[in-house]
Amino acid sequence: MSDPFDIEEIFPDEEPPAVRLPRRQSGPAPQGLAVTLMADYTLRSRAWMPSAAIVALLAEAGVSEAGARAAISRLARRGVLEGDRRGRHSAYRLARAAAGQVSAGGRWIVSAAAGGEPWDEWWTLVAFSLPQQERGRRRALRGRLRWLGCAPLYDGLWISPHALGQEALAELAQAAPGALTVFRARHVELGAATHRPPLQAWDVPGIAAQYETFIARWRPLLPRMRAGRVDGPAAVRARTEVMDTYRRFAVLDPRLPVRLLPRRWPRATALEVFTAVYDGLAAVAEAHVRAVAARHAEGPVPDVRAHTVADIRAGVLEDAGPARVH
Repeated sequence: MSDPFDIEEIFPDEEPPAVRLPRRQSGPAPQGLAVTLMADYTLRSRAWMPSAAIVALLAEAGVSEAGARAAISRLARRGVLEGDRRGRHSAYRLARAAAGQVSAGGRWIVSAAAGGEPWDEWWTLVAFSLPQQERGRRRALRGRLRWLGCAPLYDGLWISPHALGQEALAELAQAAPGALTVFRARHVELGAATHRPPLQAWDVPGIAAQYETFIARWRPLLPRMRAGRVDGPAAVRARTEVMDTYRRFAVLDPRLPVRLLPRRWPRATALEVFTAVYDGLAAVAEAHVRAVAARHAEGPVPDVRAHTVADIRAGVLEDAGPARVH
């Protein structure tokens, strides 16, 4: 089963483990946009979307027809999308495995931002040793550790301020059998000359700067939204972009303990802005996607539904019947 997003989008120097979903490139990324569109408007029931509608929506985001059709074809070959004939038209929907990962990933994104739970002051430490010639395995393990909210304090010692669940531990054991040790410990203060706080495993100033950039980019849109001056195509583009940007914070700032962070840490403000944009444009964007889908189908497409941040937190995916195995 693939991760919903590519860790190289966030940490370009680290290779993701067995990621088969699309990688974002500089400029428009047709595959990434297609997955985001399908997730934002069809995930709730894994609804079928006419391929011509996907192409049309991607065109509004600046993707050529050839690029859009190539992206759909590649996603289908990877097993991210599954295709079928719906009357005279071809249609696609998210494959069950991909939909499940997107739904679980969405819950992680919004829950990581919410935070707020008390911290027990215990750290999880992951120590590993893999030969340099096994570069692929090393990069894959580092990618998996990033997805689990860990960061490198030293080369072979990664840490997290939270305990890892049994599923996560099983993934790590499979990634580096016999070469990895996980334990929990509290930090012991040493002299200033030799002291390196665990929090230095994360680029705290850099994370704060990315939060502030996000807030400055999206907060000015809110008055236009309240005045009803964002049309359907613009609403779809904005929701896609705001989700694509915001989801990265779950890995950059994996619920780092607030007591260790600078005052006025912008995590909560960023979540408020994201929620306001994503939820506030949901109705307008949904209506536009439905209209585009209906133009390319043999009638209305009622299962096209936008979801809110509260829906994501609760788990968007519904039972949509058996899926094909690819």
